[in-house]
Amino acid sequence: MAGLRFSAFIIIFIVLVSQVKAQKYISTQTEIRFFSSALLEDIEAVNSKTKSVFDSDNGQIVFSVPINQFEFKKSLMKEHFNEKYMESDKFPKATFKGQINDFDKKGENLDATAEGEFEIHGVRKKIKIVGNLEFKNSRVFITAVFMMKLEDYEIEIPSLLFQKIAEEVEVTITFEYKKYEK
Repeated sequence: MAGLRFSAFIIIFIVLVSQVKAQKYISTQTEIRFFSSALLEDIEAVNSKTKSVFDSDNGQIVFSVPINQFEFKKSLMKEHFNEKYMESDKFPKATFKGQINDFDKKGENLDATAEGEFEIHGVRKKIKIVGNLEFKNSRVFITAVFMMKLEDYEIEIPSLLFQKIAEEVEVTITFEYKKYEK
């Protein structure tokens, strides 16, 4: 089932990219960082392998995050993250498909809100993310920081580890886009 959803997402992603015109942008650099502060240990990971497309004409945005590409300070943390919590063999990608609302392309540095569906760990939820959108030198920069509750996505924390892992993690996204040219 997850493979079928991933295939459908890839088809949508390819269709979006293939229909790209002058006002569509494709990611050139991405970073998704999460931080969990807990009683015994802080956990932080970074992923720079995300792919994204943004259409500045209508505000549509889509991105795909390969779960097993998060890098941790300790290799054991990465192993536990992929095997015990995220089950990345079963759920290899997180995806977001939505719309950035209330922005004016004439401004350079703008507050913006993205609304859409975020799917992670096989659970799809409607979310709203407040961030920043910047048009500069024919590039687009999108940044946002938001909190994510693990239980909302059925990510379970074993009772032995509840003091090491927070129930809510801070997620930071930083995307840079360039105009897509055929």
